[in-house]
Amino acid sequence: MINFKLEGDFIPLIQLLKACNLVQTGGEAQIVVSDGMVKCNGELEYRKRLKVKKGDVIEFDGQQITVI
Repeated sequence: MINFKLEGDFIPLIQLLKACNLVQTGGEAQIVVSDGMVKCNGELEYRKRLKVKKGDVIEFDGQQITVI
């Protein structure tokens, strides 16, 4: 489990995946989101620009990111 400390109001989903080193590039992040490989709060998420906020839980590739 990864705890990600959010500094502002939100972070775009693809930037969060990169910041947590779960993908190497923004392009890779866009592909995994488009392919339905990412969940936000238990629901499949296809929006690359989703604004992830404090309290959200992101799941990808067996990892869980809690935004705090």
